[in-house]
Amino acid sequence: MTRLKDKIVCITGGANGIGKTLVEEFAKQGAVVEFMDMDVNKGEGLSLQLNSEGYSTRFHEVNVGVYQQVKDVFSKIKEDHGVVDVLINNAGVSKFISFWEMDHEDWDSILSSNLSSVYYCSREGAALMKNRGGCIINMASTRASMSEPDTEAYSATKGGIVSLTHSMAITLSDVGIRVNSISPGWIQTEDYDSLRDRDHDQHPSGRVGKPEDIARACLFLAHPDNDFITGENLVVDGGMTRKMIYEL
Repeated sequence: MTRLKDKIVCITGGANGIGKTLVEEFAKQGAVVEFMDMDVNKGEGLSLQLNSEGYSTRFHEVNVGVYQQVKDVFSKIKEDHGVVDVLINNAGVSKFISFWEMDHEDWDSILSSNLSSVYYCSREGAALMKNRGGCIINMASTRASMSEPDTEAYSATKGGIVSLTHSMAITLSDVGIRVNSISPGWIQTEDYDSLRDRDHDQHPSGRVGKPEDIARACLFLAHPDNDFITGENLVVDGGMTRKMIYEL
């Protein structure tokens, strides 16, 4: 992974959960990590901690669902670095609202945070990758292909991310940019030790996922040696979407 050293890596939704682990793991590979979130306290705290350990990170308070804010932060990154090597569109909200009660403001808000943000950041990030190579990784979900009740808006955004991924992979191939997505399954970001045996046992892998599982997948896709992989959606779910479940 030394080929990621000094690469400019942008990560959205980097203050908590999977995003926090992504920031940590890419920083440990020697990348210069520019990350965005709306959680100022967690974001600034994470950056301060990692920088004190000798890594190179910077936090930006950004609502990635608002295009002008996205444009402004990438202008700052261009001013300071000139380029972007890797963009990970991880930001999003897991908000489930009753099909019968969700209003248009809820629908628009979830689509803006989860889907429009991917397009906004990808367009601005790709402008700093053009004709020099680059990698975009979009965080989708297994809910793009399977559902529970009352997940319509969230599932629609994740399905949209998978489609947007292969579309951008074709469009941006002309300027040397690879685009892939990852669909996590059950990733436990807190209190992993509180999980029950039955939680782990329902996974063919024998355990529930951890943020580090997704970080390793991102590191793999981001590595320049893996430049033959583009337009793909990598499912990282412990095998759950391949398991037939019958109630007896």
